[in-house]
Amino acid sequence: METRNTRTQLKTRLQQREIVVAPGIFDLISVRMADSMGFDCLYMTGFGTVASYLGLPDAGLATYTDMVNRVSAFCGASSTPVICDADTGYGGLLNVAHTVRGYERAGAAAIQLEDQEFPKKCGHTPGRTVIALEDMVKKIKVAVETREDPDFQIVARTDARTSLGLDEALRRADAYAKAGADVLFIESPESSEELEKIGRSFDVPLLVNIVEGGRTPQLTPPELEKLGFSLAIYPVAGFLAATQALKNAYSEIKGLRGTKRAQATMYSFEDVCKLMGFPAVWDFDRTHAD
Repeated sequence: METRNTRTQLKTRLQQREIVVAPGIFDLISVRMADSMGFDCLYMTGFGTVASYLGLPDAGLATYTDMVNRVSAFCGASSTPVICDADTGYGGLLNVAHTVRGYERAGAAAIQLEDQEFPKKCGHTPGRTVIALEDMVKKIKVAVETREDPDFQIVARTDARTSLGLDEALRRADAYAKAGADVLFIESPESSEELEKIGRSFDVPLLVNIVEGGRTPQLTPPELEKLGFSLAIYPVAGFLAATQALKNAYSEIKGLRGTKRAQATMYSFEDVCKLMGFPAVWDFDRTHAD
């Protein structure tokens, strides 16, 4: 699917009433798996991408170069629209413009920018602080004027709820919408009542971040839809499940039990070969065999 088509597809889908659910992708196996399952969009998680690519915490340590590399790889391996985390834009206004151009050219359908101070910290973790509202408004305006494709979605995230309260988060989200953001993302609401208040405060697409073990209630997608949300992302579900599966399999090996009894819970080797595209390789080899 052409990049422009994926952007138009995502923009159109988010304007519909039925909620969109997006799994977190963090490496190319997760991309291949999610892309094969018919989701309307995928979400490139900063936490999972930094962890899998660099083996580091999502604490402002990954650079623009690190992340745009992953955007290009993930979007190149997917026919599904991908929303890509760009943290704070990796610097000031000139950096934001450079990041938007880079992410758009790398194939992202949407870019997420947040109002944390640099170095940023992962959402749902303590110690997050935010920049002045006026400074983030400038970042959003620069992002909007820099994009070449008007269907390239700008997702504006505020982390103000945790440190400054919900009213300030709502005030910021309203300002970001007026600055041109296409999708609003208020991070870490802490109750169903807060989710309801967010949902009735805006008439633009709203994103909610569902983190297993995080601050936000684990409502179902239909419940979130009724509250007014257009998009629910599940950024950590995949790599939490994968990490537990790795621990289970490695424990069997470490315990000198082999892996025979664990195979029932594993994805089959045959299916992994199919997922990663080996049949095309085998067909190519047969076609060009001497």
